[in-house]
Amino acid sequence: MKRLLPLVFASLVAAHAWAASPELDPARLKLGSANAVVLEADSDRLVYSKAADTVTPIASVTKLMTAMVVLDAKQPMDEPIEIDKDDIDYLKGTHSRLGMGMTLPRREMLRLALMSSENRAASALARYYPGGTAAAVAAMNRKAAELGLEHTHYIEPTGLSPQNVSTAVDLAKLVQVAATYPLIRKFTTTPEHSVEISPTGRTIGFLNSNALVRGHSWDMTLQKTGFINEAGHCVVMLVNIASKPFVIVLLDSFGKYTRFADAQRVRYWLETGGSLAMAKPRRAHVVKVRNTRAKVRHVARAKPRYIATASNSRR
Repeated sequence: MKRLLPLVFASLVAAHAWAASPELDPARLKLGSANAVVLEADSDRLVYSKAADTVTPIASVTKLMTAMVVLDAKQPMDEPIEIDKDDIDYLKGTHSRLGMGMTLPRREMLRLALMSSENRAASALARYYPGGTAAAVAAMNRKAAELGLEHTHYIEPTGLSPQNVSTAVDLAKLVQVAATYPLIRKFTTTPEHSVEISPTGRTIGFLNSNALVRGHSWDMTLQKTGFINEAGHCVVMLVNIASKPFVIVLLDSFGKYTRFADAQRVRYWLETGGSLAMAKPRRAHVVKVRNTRAKVRHVARAKPRYIATASNSRR
């Protein structure tokens, strides 16, 4: 009985702390992202949603499912994987630092696909999947069905195709399942990493595609970013806020920094119940640029700043 008392006391303290937390009014959370979900992970309680059931392209968030089926296949993580012409992005023409003939162990390809969102790494992982890319994509769709992701569908492993689609609600479930894979947790939250490329022995450094990871101010368990024009800027995360784990899904943000600013708004709202609103942009100024044909006027606007405001802010 004496052993149980500390546990009971701890439970009561935790319950009191959450009960004493600020009331969460969804009307106070103003997000720039078109689709969003904030889910209390322990209880699966949906605390905020915005167009959460709308089917939309998901860009490189796709790579979470690619990583899961690759790990499910239990192939040797030290097996060399070579980049070849089939990994070139002919759809969007994106750049990659992984050139033709470069070889890395499967583990490193997985790390780069998740951490730095390397499209060629994700493509190569699928090519080396048992049965090839077609089999990998079939496994991705099969796993989505098994997980009950009713509005999720994949046609390729990188996320470059806008036909890879899902909803914010489905992706919240996907994040929770992906978080059960230790390597996915580790690789998605690695701030930076360098790899030695065979056969040249050249070392190349890569950064995490999520600026919040590189900032070290978030207690983050898992994350994945994504961007193509059709999907907008996206980010999904499993983070600890106010001593509780939350899944945050932010899709189709209209600007490069909006998804991260939205994440800051969500955190502030969960911690305080208040609003973190966008300040008014500084006054625009005009810069004249001369080219070989004519004078062109460009308007340059300062980046918006984010400030804490009263909880009843309507901005």
